Amino acid sequence: MTVYEIPDLALVVLIGVSGSGKSTFAARHFGDFETLSSDTFRGWVSDDPNSQESTSDAFEVLEFVAAKRLRRGRLTVVDATNVQPAARKRLVALAREHDILPVAVVLDVPESVCSARNDARSDRTFGRDVIRRQHQQLTRSLRGLGKEGFRSVHILRGEDAVSEATFSRHPLRSDLRVEHGPFDVIGDVHGCRSELESLLVKLGYTLDYGTDGRAVDAVPPDGRTAVFLGDYVDRGPDSVGVLRLVMGMVAAGHAIAVPGNHENKLVKALRGKKVTASHGLAETLEQLAAESAEFRESVVDFCDGLVAHLVLDDGKLVVAHAGLKEDYHNRASGRVRSFALYGETTGETDEFGLPVRYPWAQDYRGSAMILYGHTPVLEVEWINNTACLDTGCVFGGSLTALRYPEREIVSVPAERVWYEPVVPLAAPTRDPDVLDLADVLETTGVDTELRGRVSVRTDNAAGALEVMSRFAVAPQWLRYLPPTMAPCATAQSDDYLEHPSTAFDAYRAGGIGTVICEEKHMGSRAVVLVCRDRSVAQSRFDAPDSLTGMVHTRTGRQFFGDGLTQQLIDDIAAAVTAAGLWEELGTDWLLLDCELLPWNVKAEGLLRSQYASVAAAGRSDLAAREAVLAQAGSRGLDVAEMFEQTTVRAVSIDRFGEAYRRYVWPTNGLDGVTIAPFQILATEGQSYGERDHEWHLGISDRLAAADPNRFTTTRRLVVDLGSEDSVSEATKWWESLTADGGEGMVVKPLANQIHGPRGYNAKVQPGIKVRGREYLRLIYGADYREPSTLARLRNRNLGHKQSMALREYALGMEAVSRLVDREPLWRAHQAVFAVLALESEPVDPRL
Repeated sequence: MTVYEIPDLALVVLIGVSGSGKSTFAARHFGDFETLSSDTFRGWVSDDPNSQESTSDAFEVLEFVAAKRLRRGRLTVVDATNVQPAARKRLVALAREHDILPVAVVLDVPESVCSARNDARSDRTFGRDVIRRQHQQLTRSLRGLGKEGFRSVHILRGEDAVSEATFSRHPLRSDLRVEHGPFDVIGDVHGCRSELESLLVKLGYTLDYGTDGRAVDAVPPDGRTAVFLGDYVDRGPDSVGVLRLVMGMVAAGHAIAVPGNHENKLVKALRGKKVTASHGLAETLEQLAAESAEFRESVVDFCDGLVAHLVLDDGKLVVAHAGLKEDYHNRASGRVRSFALYGETTGETDEFGLPVRYPWAQDYRGSAMILYGHTPVLEVEWINNTACLDTGCVFGGSLTALRYPEREIVSVPAERVWYEPVVPLAAPTRDPDVLDLADVLETTGVDTELRGRVSVRTDNAAGALEVMSRFAVAPQWLRYLPPTMAPCATAQSDDYLEHPSTAFDAYRAGGIGTVICEEKHMGSRAVVLVCRDRSVAQSRFDAPDSLTGMVHTRTGRQFFGDGLTQQLIDDIAAAVTAAGLWEELGTDWLLLDCELLPWNVKAEGLLRSQYASVAAAGRSDLAAREAVLAQAGSRGLDVAEMFEQTTVRAVSIDRFGEAYRRYVWPTNGLDGVTIAPFQILATEGQSYGERDHEWHLGISDRLAAADPNRFTTTRRLVVDLGSEDSVSEATKWWESLTADGGEGMVVKPLANQIHGPRGYNAKVQPGIKVRGREYLRLIYGADYREPSTLARLRNRNLGHKQSMALREYALGMEAVSRLVDREPLWRAHQAVFAVLALESEPVDPRL
C-alpha cells in the first residue's frame, strides 16, 4: 500500500480517462462534500449527468462552488477527466486565486480497461474513440504537470496502484495551531545581540554560553517558548551572534521563528545571486565571512527553511514579520509569503524616497491576534487586535517582547544608536481607548467566544452610538453591559400567562438536569466595578477622576452623582474587605452584576407617570362609574352585571397599585438603598462564568453578612428536574413568592455556562424569568387576566426576545473576557456597544 501526502488545505485535481475509476476512488478517499463531480453538476444544470452540451455551464457552477469552499478553507476535490491542459489551467488559477496549494492525482489506468468499463455502462453512449483521444491527451500531459503549477503530482500507474493507494493529510507548515504557548514574541533584533540577551534574561530565560563563551541557547521559564519575528541580521553590531543564539534556541525547541525580508535577501546573497548589499547587508556578509563554511551553510538552511507566517494557539495568534491580512492566514502562495515578508505597498513613495506601505492593520477585523514587526514604531500600540513589536532597537529605540496570552509588554533600551534611521520612528496612530464605529459595522458584527459572530444592524448602531457618546459613564468604567432576559414560554392552561413548568420543560429539552431558582428582585439592574483604592483605579482603569469605582445602569448611565457614587463604592469596598474577598480572589478590583433596590431609585419618574397616575385615574373612573350605576339601580334599572364588572375592575386596579407599591420605599441619599449581587463577573486575571450559581450567591451572602444595611441576599432553591417532588416544591415556592404581587423568580442552569461535547451550548438560555400573576398586571395591564385578554396574550411571539437574550449574553461575556485579558479599551467597548445596539432592535418591550 502506497501512502501519498496531501495538505489539509488543498485543491485536489483528479486526472484520468473516463472509466479510470475516479468517482469510486474519490468516494473511497474523500468526504461526500469534499468532492465536486463534473457529472453531478451536469445533472444539476441539465438533468442528465452525461450531457456533454451542458459541460460549460456545469463547470461554471462547479468552479463557483469550489471557490466558495476554498475561500472558507475547505479541502476540495474536483472529479473530472481534466486531461486537457486548458481545464487544468483554470483549476490551478482558481487555487492560486485563493492562495491554496493545487495537487494533481493522476489515475493512469490502461486504455483497454477504461474502454471495457465504459462498454459495460448503459448510461455511457460515447465510443472507444473518445477514450482513445482522452488517453492520448493524458499521456502527453504526464511529463509537464509539474510545470503547470501543481505543488505536488501523484501518478498512480495501473489498477493495482489505484486500489492500493491511500492518502495522509498533513497540516501546512504554517499551521501550528496545536502549539498553545505561552509565548514570548520578540520584535526585530537587527544584530543587537547584547540587547537580545538582556531581554531574554529579563523575560526569565537562562542563557547558555557554550564552550567558547558565546550564547548558543536560552532556556525558557515555566515551559514558555520564544517567538522571533524576523530581521535578525543587518545594521546592528553582531548579526552572527544573533543568528547563533536564535538558531540554537530553535534547534533546542526553545523558540520558533519566522523570516524577515533581511533574511530573504541574505539567503540570495549567500547563494551567489545578484543583490544590492545595502541597509547593513555588506556588514553582515563581512561578519559571516569570518565564520566557517559549515556555519554559513547552516545559516542558509535555517533562514531558507523558515515559514513566512505561523498560526498558533488554535488560530488565536498569527505571527509574521510584516503582518498578514485575514484572507492570507494559513494559506500558501508567493503573494502570501511576499506580504508576510514585505507588507503591501501603495505604489507611491514618501518624502524619504521609500515605498508607502498600505496600512493593512487599520482595515483588519479578524478575531486572531496578529503580532509583527518590520516597520519600527516608538512604542507598541494596538490596532484592531494587531501590534507591531519593532520598536527600533538598532535605531536607538528599544528591543521589545510581548508575553502571550498575558499581553504584557517587556522591553530593554538600546545600548546606543547602532544605525541612523532614514525615517524617524513612527508614533502611535490610534488611541487604544477610542472605539471606531467601523470596529462594529465593517466587521458585520462582533466575534464572541461563546456564540461566534454576532451581527449588528447599521440603523441600530446609530442609536447606540448616540446613547453611548452622550449619556454613558466615562469610557474607562464602561466594561460590561448585562443582557436582556427571556421570559418563559407562554402557559396554555388555567389563568396563568407564565408558569415555572414551561421554564423547567425548556431546560429539560436542553439536556439540563439541575437548575437553580432565584428570587427576582424588583429593582434596577446595576453593574458595579469596585477598586480597592484610588491607586488601583488609576493604574488598572486609568480612572479619569477621583472615583474608585462606578455603579451604572444596564444602558451604561450613572445611577448617582459622583459624591453618592463614591460613598456607595466605599461601602462596597469595605464589605469586600470585611468578607476577605480581596485576598481570597487574589484581586484588587471586582466587577459585579447586581440588582439595586428600591425600584424608585431609578424609576421614580416612571412610577409617577405610568403606574401611580394609572392607578389613581383607574380608581377615580371606577368610583364615578359605581356612583352612576348605584343611581341607575335605585331607579329600578338592571345594572347588576355592569356593577359586578366594575367591582371586579376595582379589585384589579387595587391589586395593580399593590403590585408596584411593594417595590417602593423612601430613600434619602443612600439611606434605604441596598444591593443584591447575583454574579461575580470578573477579578484581576479571572472570569467566573464556569463557577456554579451557588458559588456566586454564596459570595453575595458573605457581603450581606459583612454589611446587612447595604447588601441583601437572594433567596434560592436548587431543583432536580428529574424529581417530581423537587419540581413541585419549586412551583409552590414560586406561588408563595408571587401570591401578593412578588415579581417571581429566575430559573438558571445550576452549573452556569453549559458545555457539551462540542463546547459551549449556545442554544440554552442562561436564565429564564417566570413572573407572577399579580406582578404581570404592571406589564400587561390591570385587567390582563380577563379571559379574552389572556387568550390574546397567549399568542405573544417570544422568538426574537429569546434570540436577543442569547446574543447579548455572549457579547457580555466577551466584554468580560477582553477585560480580563487586558485587551485595549476599544476592544471591550466593541462588545459593550453591540449589546447596546441590539437593545435597539424592535421587540415587544413587555417581554
